[in-house]
Amino acid sequence: MKIKNLQRPVKTKEIAFFSVAYFCFVVLHYITLWIYLGANKHSLELKEFLNWGGVDHLLKFLLGLPIWWLIFRVMWNFPLYQRLMVHFLTLPLFVFCWQQLYYPITDLLKMYHHVGSAQIWHVYICALFYMLQFGLLHAYGYFRDNQENIERQAVLQQSVLRSELSALKAQLNPHFLYNVFNTINASIPLELEQTRQMIAELSDLFRYQLRVSNFETVPLSEELDFTSKYLDLEKARFEERLTIEIFADEALLNEPVPPLILQPIVENAVKHGISPQIIGGKITIRVSKGAKGLEFSVTDTGIGVIDKSRLLNIGIGLTNTEMRLNKMFGTSLIFTDNKPHGLCVQFTLT
Repeated sequence: MKIKNLQRPVKTKEIAFFSVAYFCFVVLHYITLWIYLGANKHSLELKEFLNWGGVDHLLKFLLGLPIWWLIFRVMWNFPLYQRLMVHFLTLPLFVFCWQQLYYPITDLLKMYHHVGSAQIWHVYICALFYMLQFGLLHAYGYFRDNQENIERQAVLQQSVLRSELSALKAQLNPHFLYNVFNTINASIPLELEQTRQMIAELSDLFRYQLRVSNFETVPLSEELDFTSKYLDLEKARFEERLTIEIFADEALLNEPVPPLILQPIVENAVKHGISPQIIGGKITIRVSKGAKGLEFSVTDTGIGVIDKSRLLNIGIGLTNTEMRLNKMFGTSLIFTDNKPHGLCVQFTLT
């Protein structure tokens, strides 16, 4: 199973920050030259500066864009030390490309530039500009991520409070519910063993839901067991029309996962994928260890979905799951077509 590598979307604020930073660099460059030449009794025309400094900063802007995209978009979820290591390769490449473009352009336009040993100043200033520019961008990125983490924690705290309130409501008298299940189970004749088993599994589902409301994570084995019992009850309704397969490495069964993270997805697969088909279908759950974390895949051979953008609007189950993943792990549900037909839902717990 392969999970798509999500890139951080470009925000208008970041484009504005990048543009304003370059404008400030140009203005400071002009002021510095104006003060220097004024002290040496030379004048600096604005037109002359735009020809000279404008080409310089325009090249730096264009050369900086692909590096910015690589480090702050493609690699935004990589560890910080890995992104910093990339700078050891991109900094000399940035300076080299700038020199190879700046000198021919200024010669073509008959503009002044340092020659001979004095060109070392171009290398120094260009490298210094690179470090200043990307230092500011890293500082802004750290500030932005910190603000997002603060907002995420605030939302999670609100979710925890709501969950605790729901748990308190559910605990009004849970033993009454279990006693009723046991009473019904005991009143069923022994020859109706399948019915007795269904009631016992239903009781286990309610007991699990109540118990895990007090935990942020549970072992994967417990979550898969709960999901399996849920699907067994659905299979009792669909009989041969529903086939279930669950694949998970035994080494992963103790991995912590959020409780009730799979049930809304398989419920959606049964309700909207398998149920409309006369012939039924198969639901397959796969759990594996990937480079970014624990990877989940829930596929069905149902009728499929053409407009997948509507999936998060047709019910609260998938919407709540998407919200939990986004707030807890910064990931999302990924919807793709199953082959030859049906839907595949993937997500990663980082």
